[in-house]
Formats: sequence, C-alpha cells, structure tokens
Amino acid sequence: MVKRALISVSDRRGVVEFARRLAKAEVEILSTGGTGRALREGGVAVTEVSEMTGFPEMMGGRVKTLHPKVHGGLLAVRDDPSHVAEAEQNGVGMIDLLAVNLYPFAATAAREGVSLEEGVENIDIGGPAMLRSGAKNFRFVAVVVDPDDYEQVAGEVEGGGVTQATRERLAVKAFRHTADYDGAIDRFLSERLAGEKVLRLGYGRGTALRYGENGHQRATLYRRREGGGVAGAVQLHGREMSYNNYLDAHAAVEAVRDVAGGSAAVVIKHGNPCGLATGPDLATALARAWNGDRESAMGSVIAVSKRMDRGAAEFLRSSYRSPLIEGERRRFIEIVIAPGFDPDALDLLRRKSKDLRLLEIGPLEADGPEPMLYRQVSGGLLEQTRDDVLCERWEVVTRTPFPESRRGLGEFAMKAARHTRSNAIVLARAYAAGHYEVIGMGAGQPNRVDSLRKLAIPKARENFECEFPGVATGGDFEAYVRQQLSEAVMASDALFPYDDTVTLAHSLGIRYVVQPGGSVMTGPGGGDAAVTATADRLGVAMVFTGTRHFLH
Repeated sequence: MVKRALISVSDRRGVVEFARRLAKAEVEILSTGGTGRALREGGVAVTEVSEMTGFPEMMGGRVKTLHPKVHGGLLAVRDDPSHVAEAEQNGVGMIDLLAVNLYPFAATAAREGVSLEEGVENIDIGGPAMLRSGAKNFRFVAVVVDPDDYEQVAGEVEGGGVTQATRERLAVKAFRHTADYDGAIDRFLSERLAGEKVLRLGYGRGTALRYGENGHQRATLYRRREGGGVAGAVQLHGREMSYNNYLDAHAAVEAVRDVAGGSAAVVIKHGNPCGLATGPDLATALARAWNGDRESAMGSVIAVSKRMDRGAAEFLRSSYRSPLIEGERRRFIEIVIAPGFDPDALDLLRRKSKDLRLLEIGPLEADGPEPMLYRQVSGGLLEQTRDDVLCERWEVVTRTPFPESRRGLGEFAMKAARHTRSNAIVLARAYAAGHYEVIGMGAGQPNRVDSLRKLAIPKARENFECEFPGVATGGDFEAYVRQQLSEAVMASDALFPYDDTVTLAHSLGIRYVVQPGGSVMTGPGGGDAAVTATADRLGVAMVFTGTRHFLH
C-alpha cells in the first residue's frame, strides 16, 4: 500500500493530475521547489522536502534531497526489523512511491554553442541518487521516471497498491534512465575535458533470433528505444524474421526510400537491388522492378513506397514465364514491406503463402533513416554519417551534351548505384515519360569493367530477350539491344581510373554515362582528362557528380 510519495520532476507532463489521484487515494505528497509550486497551484496539498528533513534547500537548489530522511525512507527494507527500528529512532518516514525525472542534460548538451558551465550546471545529482535508492529497493518502492507510466501506477495505487510486477518493471526502467543519463554526461565531459569521443548506444528490447547469417551462429535483434524503422515494423503475417531477413529488409527500405515520392518498388537479393523502378501506379512499378532480374527475384525481399493495394498484390500472386526454364513459375517471395496494406491486398497476400512475411512500417517520409551508421571491426567499432549526398554537382564534362531531359534518369541510375555493392555499375532506362527502371546491374566485383561486361550487360540482354518478341525491328535482336542501350544511362558508384569502361560502354552502344570523377591516375588512358578525352572522341556524353558511393 502506498502511503507516502515524493514527486520532483523536470518534465511536468501530467504530473498535477497524477498527484491529484494519489492525494485522493490518501497518499501524502512530498515535493521540492518548482514541482511543489506547480502541484499547489493545481490544488494538491504538498509537504516540502525541506520541511520533512528540517534542513533548508541550499546553494541554489543544488542540495535539497541528499539527506538521510529521504534516502533512509527509500532504502529501508520494510521486513528487516533492524531497518525499521533505526528508522523509528531517527525519525525516518517510509517513502513508498518516487516520481522523479532529471534535469534535461542531454537536450542541453546537444544545443549548438552550449558552454561547459551551462552543461555542468544541468548535471542532476540528487535525482539520480534518489532513483537508484528507490529502484534498488523495488520490493517495497515504486519508482516512476516516465510520465507515460502515471496512468497505470495511479490506477494500481487506487486499487490498493502497486504490484510487484510493476515495481520490477519500473526499477529496470529507472536504472536504464540513469545509465542513459550518465552516458550523456560521459560523452559531453569526455569531449570537453579529455578531448576524447565516447560512444554509448541506446538500444534495448533485445529479441533472440533463430540464428545468425548461418545456422551455427547465434543472433539477437536490439531495437532503438523510440521505435520505428525496420526493427520496429509490425509483422502482419508469416514466419519469424531471421538475421538475414532483417539485413535485406533494411536494404530494401533504404533503396525504395531513395526513389520514393510517387509509386516505387525495389527487389532485394542478398543486399543488392536486383530490380528498382518507379511507375504511374504501384503495380506497374512492382512489375518493372521484378523484371529487372526475374531469376534473382525468386526468394527476394520487396519494399514499396506506398500502401500495398490490390493491383500490386495481384501481381505478386500471379505466375510468370522464366526466360531460362520452360513452363510457368510462381513468384516466390520472402518478405513484402510497405507503409500499409489495403485490407483486400492483405487478404490476397496472406492467402498466397502461410510463410510470406508481411511487414508494415511507418510512412517513409516520417520514419527517417538512422543518422549514423556503425560497423564492428576486431577491437573496435567504426562510426560514420549516412551517405545522404547524391551529387555535389552535375557537371557535363564532354563536348557531347548530356540532355537536361535525361537528368532525372541519370539521378535515378546513381541512386540505384549507391545501394549496390561496390564496384557497382547500373544500367537504367526511362520506359515511360518520367518513370524509370534498372535493366542491368553489376555488384561486388574487384573491378568495374567486369561489373559492366560480365554482369550488367548480360543481365540487360536477358531482359531484352524477354521483351523482344513482337517488337518491330525486322527480327534483328542485336539492333534492338543497341537501340535500347543507346537510350539508357550507365551509372558508376565510383570514378573510372582509366578509360577502359567508357570504351567498352561505347562499343555496346551506351551513349550516356554518370560517374563521380576524380581520377588522378597517369599513363595511357588514365585520369579524368584521359577518360573525358576518350568520351569526346567516341561521342559519349558524360557527367561528373563529385560524390563517390562506395558500399562495402
């Protein structure tokens, strides 16, 4: 049963109503400073902590709760006779409920231009001390750090007392709160006083996964506290997510977010976008993305930019003819990710397969990407900002113009390239006015020439074979291939050290190239000047963007 509560908060959301409910349940309210004034103004009878301790607040409020009558009331073990006797001998009354949240240190420290003095002044001492005292004694004391818990705690107090399960949950939350608080102080003072950077990651709610990348590896998913992202997606259907599923789902959401704004879809296989397209509607975008690599799309992870509608769901349920294997094949998919599902689309996809995972994420424009990226290496952790600059410039460096009307296609191709493992080459075309698709890509090769010659071009040719029948070309497939490539844009995630890739591209019929530029190689055909000169000689239009997009 709660007879006495101490309330001292910086975040005063809902605190007056919370205190009113406690007072109505005949709980004595202790408080301090500004919180006490707010409660009294709200009609709640309050006893000042200084009145209870018999010791005034000192030093501008720095010393007010650091007193045996406060910490004794929080730490006393109620079923230990010696504790109870000592409390009675020293006039220490029990405190059964503690509602405390701390000076907003993290917000203060994050402000641009904040001084060391201001940051230090916002380091709470008494608050964390009380929280730790109360949380340590969770068998008898309920500690509330989050205003979102007021409703449940007040309800339990009104019902006779805070339950053991709730006290345990609140104790974990309190220690997590003080740990995060101390971590913020550590980061601030380490940088300001010691000249060191310290990293502390605030992830929780760990969930054990079935296994890691392979069956013999263990894996856990940790979620950020505020939720959101792929880790916070709501699974509406299907088998349990695996480690690899989460990696591919993340890659899918990042890629489709990059081309969102209308209807867009991406098909991810082993972390690479084997298909990416925009369209006048979701079904068209999805079909074009699937056709980017029909074979690799089998067993893929798909993300779309808008609510999944019936038309798009029907496409995923339909079968298709493989370019390599005779007969019809069903579209086998591991995961579909969308910012929402229309009821009829959800019903169709649920009936497609009991195993198909359906994930609902927040709106892509609202649920922003992670600002920092981390990678573990032996003995350490690498941190970097995300790759959020597509092009520092758009400089046509050749005599042959790169038409402004093709810039949208060029930027689309470069977006696809920055989500493709380096060394990346992407071929993209406009299949309708303002709508684009990837027609071939090469990823993860030791050199960029192989990405084009051995992967992107064979894949594009395979795609052209699928659409060639019925095309009025007089039956000349090679002429059709050259015609299609002549209208496509080739994008590279990094510079061309030599002119060999441009020479190869031209021999295949490619006329438009987008690359970062920046090669300082010397020798025959080496360096930006030589690459540009070769493009000029061959009549290839080339753009330098000034931004590299390695993805390892």
